[in-house]
Amino acid sequence: MIVFGIDPGLARVGYGVIAVNNRKPEPVCYGCIESGKDQRTSERLLHIYTELAALFEKYPPAHVAVEKLFFSKNITSAMSVSEARGVILLLAEQQQIPVTEYTPNQVKQAITGSGRADKRQMQDMIMRLLHLSEIPRPDDAADALSIALCHIHIMR
Repeated sequence: MIVFGIDPGLARVGYGVIAVNNRKPEPVCYGCIESGKDQRTSERLLHIYTELAALFEKYPPAHVAVEKLFFSKNITSAMSVSEARGVILLLAEQQQIPVTEYTPNQVKQAITGSGRADKRQMQDMIMRLLHLSEIPRPDDAADALSIALCHIHIMR
């Protein structure tokens, strides 16, 4: 079974692909889909859709886990993240892939046991739990792996 974790954004969408074999999670790949500020929003959204569709084709997911939108002050940033999330949810729905959404605190709780864990604690746990030799870079990719692993832990 393959689980995709996705950390949505307009400039950078982090993704993490984890295969579960005999109840053991194994990282398959991770990275980011990036778009430039010089592109129109519609171009950026199409780029996210196209790249993610290619990843879904290469690694057909059984589940997609997406970080829920959280914002406190910057509504402009929240709007662009919402647009990217819409593209991600649309693609998953078109391909009939179940989607589950998790708040940042739910992800932290599932990975470290504390909803107040900092970024470094999260990265250290991802390295340990997935037996990685180094912290996944960029941070959005590490976050996406955390989201996928959160879903796997909660599914159990």
